[in-house]
Amino acid sequence: MNPRHFISLLDLSGDELRRLIDRAIVLKKNRNPDYQPLKGQVLAMIFEKSSTRTRISFEAGMSHFGGSALFLSPRDTQLGRGEPLRDSAKVISSMVDCIMLRTDKHETVTTFAEHSSVPVINGLTDEQHPCQLLADMQTYFELRGDIDGKIVAWIGDGNNMCHSYIHAAMRLGFVLNIACPSAYRPSQAIVDAGGDCVRFFDTALAAAKHADLVVTDVWASMGQEEEQKQREIAFKDYQVNTAIMNAAAGDALFMHCLPAHRGEEVSSDVIDGPQSVVFDEAENRLHAQKALLEFLICRK
Repeated sequence: MNPRHFISLLDLSGDELRRLIDRAIVLKKNRNPDYQPLKGQVLAMIFEKSSTRTRISFEAGMSHFGGSALFLSPRDTQLGRGEPLRDSAKVISSMVDCIMLRTDKHETVTTFAEHSSVPVINGLTDEQHPCQLLADMQTYFELRGDIDGKIVAWIGDGNNMCHSYIHAAMRLGFVLNIACPSAYRPSQAIVDAGGDCVRFFDTALAAAKHADLVVTDVWASMGQEEEQKQREIAFKDYQVNTAIMNAAAGDALFMHCLPAHRGEEVSSDVIDGPQSVVFDEAENRLHAQKALLEFLICRK
């Protein structure tokens, strides 16, 4: 059987995504230490970018399920010395049961998947962050029910998170309102694929109007630190603050994938306020990824 990969949310149908979310909620509510479906299984975790939530959630998830995880950085492998990706994928996949990559170029993950004999998971690329969306959607479903027909406001950089939110809208049936500076819009190809699921607004306030969920991310992601000052100027009108949340629906939630810069992309009173679910969202990385690991590995 050919391995099933998780490179993008679009690798799952809407029904599969909902089943995965439901399973994550069940695993969160009913942790059974005797349930070890991945006993003896090994996850190789390849990190070219640093991480807190991604590493801990995958490593802890494998441990909960009776398996183990290997942390690999370019310093630890031949990847850092220029070994072709296809060769590394063939070798690593011959020794483990699943591979997770957190890297820069999206093509690194797609190339790995092309030549891997085991499932490959996109733990983050510059283009997409689908694992975070699993946790975000789990959080919304837990607290508000199905997101079908709802309005989500994305405010800020049209980055990898924004791209994956577009994919989530396509699969789960919500509308994504986007407010961002024109120079920082998401990929036009991804926007075009999103069709009527995606709407652009000139201001953050307009995008947030009647939204059921408001989401943002840092203005300068990893690798963009040299652009910090330039981005602070470009995004100065795109902070999620009390006025923005007041424009949203009365029971709207606020999410941020963390780490956050209070006083920049989000005000302290919002991220630390009653509508914020950022720490539930962070914890759900563990449960959503356990459901994903189970889905990918146990089907072999």
